[in-house]
Parts: sequence; structure tokens; C-alpha cells
Amino acid sequence: MGIRNVVLLSHQGAGKTSLAESMLFSAGAIQRLGSVEEGTTTSDYDPIEIERHIGINLSLLPFEWKETRVNLIDTPGYADFTSEVKSGLRVTEGAVIVVCAASGVEIGTEQMWAAVERLGLPCLLFVNKMDRDNTDFYNTLGQIQKKLGKKCLPAQLPIGAQSDLRGVVDLITMKSYFGFPVEEKEIPSELEEKAASFREKLIEAAVEIDDALISKYLEGETISDEEIFGAVKQATLSGKLVPVFAGSALRGIGTQSLLDAIHHYLLSPEETTIIATNSTGEKEVVRPSIDSPLTSLVFKTTADPYVGKLSYFRVYSGVISSNSQVWNANKRGMEHIGQLFTLLGKNQQPVSQLGAGDMGAVARLNLTTICDTLCAPEHSVVLAGIDFPKANFSMAVYPRTKTDLDKMSTVLSRISEEDPSLQMRRDPDTNEFIISGIGDNQLDIIKEKMRRKFGVDVRLDLPRVPYKETITIATKAEYKHKKQSGGHGQYGHVFLELTPLPKGGGFEFAEKIFGGAIPQNYIPAVEKGVNETKQEGILAGYPVTDLKVTLYDGSFHSVDSSDIAFKIAASQALKKGLSQGQSVLLEPIMNLVIIVPEACTGDVISDLNTKRGRVLGMSPAADYSEGGEESSGRMVIKAQAPCAELLRYTIDLRALTQGRGDFVMEFDHYEEVPSHISQKVIAAQKEHQKSA
Repeated sequence: MGIRNVVLLSHQGAGKTSLAESMLFSAGAIQRLGSVEEGTTTSDYDPIEIERHIGINLSLLPFEWKETRVNLIDTPGYADFTSEVKSGLRVTEGAVIVVCAASGVEIGTEQMWAAVERLGLPCLLFVNKMDRDNTDFYNTLGQIQKKLGKKCLPAQLPIGAQSDLRGVVDLITMKSYFGFPVEEKEIPSELEEKAASFREKLIEAAVEIDDALISKYLEGETISDEEIFGAVKQATLSGKLVPVFAGSALRGIGTQSLLDAIHHYLLSPEETTIIATNSTGEKEVVRPSIDSPLTSLVFKTTADPYVGKLSYFRVYSGVISSNSQVWNANKRGMEHIGQLFTLLGKNQQPVSQLGAGDMGAVARLNLTTICDTLCAPEHSVVLAGIDFPKANFSMAVYPRTKTDLDKMSTVLSRISEEDPSLQMRRDPDTNEFIISGIGDNQLDIIKEKMRRKFGVDVRLDLPRVPYKETITIATKAEYKHKKQSGGHGQYGHVFLELTPLPKGGGFEFAEKIFGGAIPQNYIPAVEKGVNETKQEGILAGYPVTDLKVTLYDGSFHSVDSSDIAFKIAASQALKKGLSQGQSVLLEPIMNLVIIVPEACTGDVISDLNTKRGRVLGMSPAADYSEGGEESSGRMVIKAQAPCAELLRYTIDLRALTQGRGDFVMEFDHYEEVPSHISQKVIAAQKEHQKSA
């Protein structure tokens, strides 16, 4: 039995999940059609997906069609869940992009198209929701050809439109297919001429792949349906043709024709070339056969408080068996494989083994995480991983209760294993726990997952900006700590010199004590007092930086001096010096590399100006992209702006560019905060300290 591994892609709301449901029903994998609105589809089984009517996880949906096993991967359409799309693209040999006939080509459609083109995957297009009001297949086709390319040509035409949609015409067999279940008939007379015209265009594009067929076509000889099928397949696999299909997933119209196209036109795993890196660092070809040594890639994990971690994998060569040992080439350790499963949405079907080209899952792997290669111990190779998107949107996580605090970091670590685009860290300056992802919806879903799956309740706030403080003029400060209260007293006396350092100079402590003014054994206590006090400046309690503190003199008492006395004296002297040194507030300045459509450049620059940003330069995106790949109509803007103005920049840029913009942000340096803003920051921080 052959295999087809296919990823289903679209903009949010185009009907991918309904189409997947229709495919499963047509193939007999499910006995009843589920509904997105009712929360009964096979793909969207997570309670959050059911409640919100959106996909947030990829779903593995295997079924059989015409003696071919199809592993269909349904992916989320929302931009915040791009990681799931990347995983689906990594382990498939073909793609179906769904376009909503009512909405046309949307930003998500273009982004999915770009991803498929970048990987060189053979692709089919399905124009869905043809039964909706105000839809016109030919208008949508025009949009597709304008935005995605002229190589997108119909392989089918719809019969009827909107509420009168009845079936489709196949342009190769020149037959009509009505209803659900499908009934084959002749082409309606009113469509014969149009069908003949579009068939001619399809054949013209397809035969270009074969010189013999071109000659035959130009000489007016008849080309058989089998030859056309073969030519369309070769043209599709080479990327010179993208067949377009039409129908309605909800009514099952066009679904079986699309399944036939997946069977006929997309690659089987045996037809692909797989490159891996062996233990010596050299590239080698992995033969996609069950007779080869095992090579498989883990492309997704899910965390479940009851089942444990579930790892989804794709077998590229050889066979993986239940209750066996495999080698994790990334972690360099043996991994025990328990019971293997195939998955149909959330439903698990135990299997004894899975062979080359197939996909499945296994629970409770100890070493293995996403992107790891599991292989035969005697043939250790590493497959290329998955290029996950960069996390650009951050929120601070606060537990609701002490119990939530105790469990929070453990639960977040488990959830981050599911999605490597998530990053977590503790900010050393603000002491906040920061979680970063692709967008606000993704982080909101993470919060909801923590509550539903693990019983941990948290709130998310925008992170506090890690401001710092420094002095602007050199100064000297003295402090004598003297206390007498019966018995031993306390005595410590220090002279400190405070000198501003250049930007990025950090903090330095030095001593130049002469003549034993302070014994050497007390100097560490002075340094400790200085280091503890520099964590809270005098303006708003932010850490002090770009400062050198030198201990140059002092005095001691042979009986009353102690470490604690010198520590207190140093602390008070530093505070005094900071107040004398005209302290100012510093803010982090970020470097931005923003890639946007040329038409949006003006809006983005205007927005940067309102954010106290500085544009450092602009260039065409092709100059910036790796290898100078073509990125027509896109510009790269390099800029700097304060961190405080960029906390919601992911959301702002999406709004400015209708989701077409992207950016990378990283810390560059600290700069003095303008005085009018500084006053507001200091006032807000003092209010925060009162309420804390």
C-alpha cells in the first residue's frame, strides 16, 4: 500500500477542519460528520479549540483511499500557532492550501503559499465554501492567479453556484460528479465550452514537462487521459503547475475529487530523497525503505497530566516496533519505546510497528524532545530539525496563589516542550518570570492550558521595563557608622569615590587604601555593602550601572569595628554619593529589523516616530534575505527604539501591515530617559512599590 503525507493549510476560517472531516467521512475513517460549530470534529478535540472554534494544535488524521494510506495533518490557520504549521510542513511531501471562495486570497493564504514555495513542496489548491452567498469561482481564481501565480490552473470547475452548487466538472476525464455520495454524469451542456477551454489551458501547461507530449500536442494528435494524468502529476511535482479544485466541504462536494488528486498527483515517501548527518558530521542519503536501518523524526509533543508526554514521529526509513530500544542521535542515549499508536485526532489505535513513510505516536519517552532523531543504534544519523519562528511577544506571569507559584515553573516547562517557539526566563532586574511567544493569543491559550490541564491559575501582564540608574558627575561621599549601646559598639568609617563609566561600562568596585586606614579583612564587607546597595538606586529603586566605586579612605576602631559596621557604612556612603552625583534614569534601547511590504513602509516609519524610534536605514528585502532570494515588493527597515515603547509591537505591526510584517528585536544598549518621561516612570514605580 502506498503512502501520501499531506499537510492541510489555510488562512483562519477557510474551512480546513471541515474539509478534513469531509475527507475522513468520504474515506470511511469516521461514520458521522462532525461540525466545527458543535465542537464535534475529529481534528479539534481540545476543549479550548471546541470553545473558541479555532484550531490551536496540529492533528494527525490517517485514512485509506484507493489502496493508499493518507496521513493528513490538519494545522491551525491563526498566525500565533505557526509552530504547528512548521512541524506539519517538515514531515510531509505535499500540501493542500484551502482558499475560502467568499474571502478570496487572504494574508494567511499568501503566507502558507510562501512557506510551501520555499520548501518546494508539490501543492494543490481547494476553493472551499462555493455554496456561500456572493461567491464566484472565476473571481476567486483570478485572485489566486494574480497573487499566487499563473501556474495555478483549474483541474475542476464547479457546477452551479452558491445555494445552487450541485457538483464539479473534472477537466481531465471530462465528466461531471454530482452530490454526496458522488454520482458520475456527462458535463452539463452550458459548461461544455468553458470546460473545453480550461482543459486546453491545463493540458498546455502540463505537457511542457515532456518533449514527446509537446510534439504530440503541437501536431494535433490526441493525448490520452492517462498521458494527461501523468503530465499533470509531473508538472505538479516539479512545481510548474498547481491544480485548483473547487467545492464545499460542508456538503461534501468536490471532496472525493480532491482525494483522487492527492492519490494521483502528490509524492509518495518512496519518491523522495532524505539527507541526514552521520556521526562524523558528513551528509548521507537515507534510503526511504523498510529494509534500511531505522531513521525517524519527532515533530510534535503534547503534555498531559494523566498520560504523560506523547511524542508524534515520522518514520523516514526502516521499521520502528513497540517495546523496543532505539538510539536518540541528538541526546546520544538509548530510548525505550513502549506501545506505539496511530492517531486519529485524539483517538489512539495500538499498533505493533510502523514502517518507512508512516507516522505515529508513543508515550513517556525519557530523553526525547521535539526535533530529535530516533534511529538504529548501529546507524546513528541526525535529520534536520524544524525552523521554529522567533518569539517576539512577551508577558510577565504572576501566580494567583502560593500553590500556583509552587507548580508554575514545572508546568510551564512541560508546556514549552509542546511548542519550542515559547521561551521562558526570569528577568534578573525586575525579578519577573517572563514567557515569550509569537503573539498575544498564543500566550492567552497557554494561560488557559495551564488552568485546564494542570490546575495552575496565573495572570499575564506586560513586563516591567528593566530600567537602570547611573550618575552623571563624579563625586565623593563619606559615611561614619557609629553606635554605642553598652558592651561592644559598632564602628565603620568609609570614603567612597564615585565615577561615571562609559555606556555599557557596567559596575566596578576598587580600593586604594594606604597606610592601613581600613584593615584588609574589612574591605570585603565594604564591597558587599556597595554591591547590595547598587541593586536599588535612589531615583526609583532600579539597579545602578555604568559606575565605578572606589574605596580610598576610612577609619576603624580596634574593638568596635566589625564586618556589619563597614557594610552599613559602605551602603550609606553609596546612597549619599548617588544623591550627590545627579542620578539619571536609563532605559534599554532595542535594535529592530522589520520586514514589511513596500506599501506599508511609510505607515511603519510614522509609527516608529511616535515610539521615539530612530530609523537607521532601509533596503529591499532581497538584499537582506539569505542568499539574496527574491522577496519582491518587501522592504527591510533597520531602526532603534526604547524597549518601553515596544512591549506590544507584535500586535502594532500586525495591525499596520494586515499581518504581512515581521520583525526581529534584540537589546543593544542603555540610554538616558528624557526628563519628562523619567518623571512619569519614577512616579509609577513609587506607586508600584507602595502597592507591592
